[in-house]
Amino acid sequence: MALALDRIRVGSAPDSWGVWFPDDPQQVPWERFLDEVAEAGYSWIELGPYGYLPTDPARLTDEVTKRNLKVSAGTIFCGLHRGPSEWDSTWEQVSRVAALTQAMDAKHLVVIPSFWRDDKTAEILEPPELTTEQWRNLTTGMERLGREVKDKYGLDIVVHPHADTHIDTEEHVEQFLDSTDSDAVNLCLDTGHYAYCGGDSVKLIETYGERIGYLHLKQVDPDILADVVKNEVPFGPAVARGVMCEPPAGVPELGPVLTAAQKLGVDLFAIVEQDMYPCEPDKPLPIAVRTRKFLRSCGA
Repeated sequence: MALALDRIRVGSAPDSWGVWFPDDPQQVPWERFLDEVAEAGYSWIELGPYGYLPTDPARLTDEVTKRNLKVSAGTIFCGLHRGPSEWDSTWEQVSRVAALTQAMDAKHLVVIPSFWRDDKTAEILEPPELTTEQWRNLTTGMERLGREVKDKYGLDIVVHPHADTHIDTEEHVEQFLDSTDSDAVNLCLDTGHYAYCGGDSVKLIETYGERIGYLHLKQVDPDILADVVKNEVPFGPAVARGVMCEPPAGVPELGPVLTAAQKLGVDLFAIVEQDMYPCEPDKPLPIAVRTRKFLRSCGA
């Protein structure tokens, strides 16, 4: 008999509707995203890029409530590995996003490290490996961010390993976790990005279970991924090729991931994020419906 996944709260995000930017002519209007994510059967959403959804808390509350939706998290990007000089610009962004996240009664802030390779042009912006000093900047900066966000906004930060950032591979993820305090910062495990970078999500959950604070559910197409890795394709063009695919066609298998997460014995969000930028406006809804049905078949 399959394990009942009663500690897993499933949702989706603007990303699954091809939304990467606050405003972009290739993206669906925010009203359509909210209508369709509710129609697909989800009750939880993320804010996505700040400014895509309304940023006035009263208006956003009205818009999500009338669709029986709730917000699980906001998202920010930061480059704290560069040292204390990054703090003010980071905090300016964080304070806007965290205030809206808090106003929506969400409890998590997803933090994505900045890219070392340009997402569109493939220009190398920084070395892909951090120096010892940069690692120290990154870990101490994230701990400070976690403590100040908790103190001022009551939110838990969850750091999101991501392709083409400095927290990506199993080695880098474990180094980050081993170098940080779980009271200040934990992990948003994105199953697709971790597989993209060669990691095993089930192994990570079983090994570092107390550090898993949030999940993003995603799969990669192993054939496209092999070509992406071979030819050193940057993440943006890889997504346009379809490297992130509709479950259950890719890896990792999500059933075992969800089962491992359930066994942790804590409540966890599991937010579907199928990167599809750019995509045709009629493409996301049928995929979202099928994905929700698939996750129900897994017990979520």
